[in-house]
Amino acid sequence: MHDLAVILASRVPIVAVETHEEGRFLGLLEDMSRGAFGGDTRPLFRWTVTDGLQRLDRDLGVQAHNADPTNVLKHVRAVDEPGLYVLLDFHPYLSDPVHQRLLKDIAVQSTDGRRTVILVGHDLELPPDLERLSARFEMQLPDDNERAMLVARVVENWNQANRGNANIDQQAFDQLVSNLAGLTRGDIERLARAAVHNDGALTACDVPEVMQAKYELLNRDGLLSFEYDLAQFADIGGLRKLKHWLEQRRAVLADPPASLEPPKGLLLIGVQGCGKSLAARATAGVLGRPLLRLDFGSLYNKYHGESEKNLRGALRQAELMAPCVLWIDEIEKGLATGDGDSGTSRRVLGTFLTWLAEQAGKAFVVATANDISALPPELIRKGRFDEIFFVDLPDTRSRAEILIIQLKKRDLEPKSFDLAKLVQASDGFSGAELEQGVVAALYTAHAAGREPDTGLLLAEFMRTRPLSVVMAEKVQGLRAWAANRCVPAD
Repeated sequence: MHDLAVILASRVPIVAVETHEEGRFLGLLEDMSRGAFGGDTRPLFRWTVTDGLQRLDRDLGVQAHNADPTNVLKHVRAVDEPGLYVLLDFHPYLSDPVHQRLLKDIAVQSTDGRRTVILVGHDLELPPDLERLSARFEMQLPDDNERAMLVARVVENWNQANRGNANIDQQAFDQLVSNLAGLTRGDIERLARAAVHNDGALTACDVPEVMQAKYELLNRDGLLSFEYDLAQFADIGGLRKLKHWLEQRRAVLADPPASLEPPKGLLLIGVQGCGKSLAARATAGVLGRPLLRLDFGSLYNKYHGESEKNLRGALRQAELMAPCVLWIDEIEKGLATGDGDSGTSRRVLGTFLTWLAEQAGKAFVVATANDISALPPELIRKGRFDEIFFVDLPDTRSRAEILIIQLKKRDLEPKSFDLAKLVQASDGFSGAELEQGVVAALYTAHAAGREPDTGLLLAEFMRTRPLSVVMAEKVQGLRAWAANRCVPAD
């Protein structure tokens, strides 16, 4: 309200308001026109292409003859009386040169600032001539207190309608209030109503459904994907140093003290198939946050400036979904620069690095990369990410853990297998290759009508040529590069 009052008091001739809450915005203007909060008391008019022009602070009827966009602008230009003219959904008509000229005439003639045209819509892109004559106002989304009030009101409405008391889990209530950040009042009430009115209760099982609905509301462009299949560190063999690092920072991420800044994210570099993607899923599971996956390939557009715009939109969506984990898989494919690059990748890189430095840490970033030679130096210098981990081929202990996890996952008893022999035979295998060895042994056993055993697994391992052998030079080069540059994840 204060920001809006300041803009209107400055007598700027054109105000652009991008919002989906036009009803709430009109309510603010009506309060101000009545003198509430010491606001602007000029006459208030609303225009729509369906009804025409109508004065809101007095009941004077609708001017249907001013429904045409050209007519209403000519009317505002001709009127010599002060007024606030709210034009709803006028953005489709801004491309008309006649409308641009009329708006410019109104702005130029309103030297005393008594007439202000307020353009309201969900997406307002003003022509350059009008942009310099206008100011932009952004509706503030509900904060923690207002979201709590809205959810509590939904619960109270259910209690009154059903003459009872809804079963409310306080922890689930607090988590729901936190996770509804970034939504409008209407969307908050609708999602809270869906959670409570379904069974007259608000429990922990309602929160994931609300997060899925929130994601579907926000992800209009399809640039982010919501990952439902999370993991826990119990699903991952090895990576002990990475697990310890995250455990140390989990409490700070949940409730950062004043003396500590919340961590922004980490970069995982390593051999393919060694668990980087699984670690990203487990990070979200351990932190108790939804996991969003950003595909850099979907951002790129042939038109100048559109790729950066797409990235800014995707990052803004991640901020609205916060607290969350933002997973950027194979980041080098989206940010690689070279002689054939037209400059788009560098602009995208600059946009991403600026956001990474400025974002408040609610969106915890987990970036993974396989080809370090394609990573720009600006990305991997110290300070961009909180830490850079190298995910190497699993050692003896980690291979044993991975085999136990994979056997248990398929209802096989690890004690029935000679793990020592299997670990020795799988030297140089990645986690993905170990998993595929178990899967292949199961297929062989099923075809032969027998139970899988150590012999079948050993046979599969002997037939496999792991990546560390097929691409030995590249793997050794990667390990040599990371030796003194990254923190070992295991």
